[in-house]
Amino acid sequence: MTKDTASTLGTIRANEAAHFGTLAADWWNPKGSSAMLHRLNPVRLRYVRDAIDQHWDISPPTREPLSGKRVLDVGCGAGLLAEPLARLGGAVTGVDAAPENIVAAQDHARGQGLSIDYRAGDIATMDIGSFDLITTMEVIEHVADPVLFLRALRDRLAPGGLMILSTPNRTAASKLLLVEAAERFGAVPRGTHDWSQFMSPDMLTQAAGEAGLRVTDVTGLSVDVAKRSFRVGGSTALNYLATLLHDDANADAKA
Repeated sequence: MTKDTASTLGTIRANEAAHFGTLAADWWNPKGSSAMLHRLNPVRLRYVRDAIDQHWDISPPTREPLSGKRVLDVGCGAGLLAEPLARLGGAVTGVDAAPENIVAAQDHARGQGLSIDYRAGDIATMDIGSFDLITTMEVIEHVADPVLFLRALRDRLAPGGLMILSTPNRTAASKLLLVEAAERFGAVPRGTHDWSQFMSPDMLTQAAGEAGLRVTDVTGLSVDVAKRSFRVGGSTALNYLATLLHDDANADAKA
């Protein structure tokens, strides 16, 4: 299949789902093909936790700020983010386009004693209700139609809900480091990224507006060279995190 192959019924690119499905067995290996995600995950989770506390005015912080809330993680892979969200008290549903990832996620959650509702398929065609928190990390750059994808997420975001995503920026730096260098030197598997599908914050803001969402925060997900790790804040040139809410002034966009 070519890079342009996509589902005609929703948001899934069939070749993208197949690519990530081949990585399922190695997903939880911190030194394997998903090593980069293991390094990113604590940083992303820190941003998510801060956004949760701020959005629902949780002060002082509690161990389970998502208690009583429904959480949806779209593009969940084998559950790297879904599991800590469940530990924060959320009733978590994880959706992924690759059935192999869902099997790996279910097996791992079972071993951790966690109850997470994992489902394989296209979020745009699922009737699964609404959620207080929706997360989708490093996913929008892999979908067939970003506006359709964001609209599908909006339709599943409860009134007053919170949405958080992360994605690579569309810059010369991201093309050099996240695509060419990272794949050439084995930091990520070959074929993981297509730079032409990356979105700048301005592109995301426009797509979100068309989908009936409003971007309220954009924060860089940058590299700490000294510590050889990632951190929240700093430049958005490589990657960024974003918070989105319902755009009530553009509520008809989803129709």
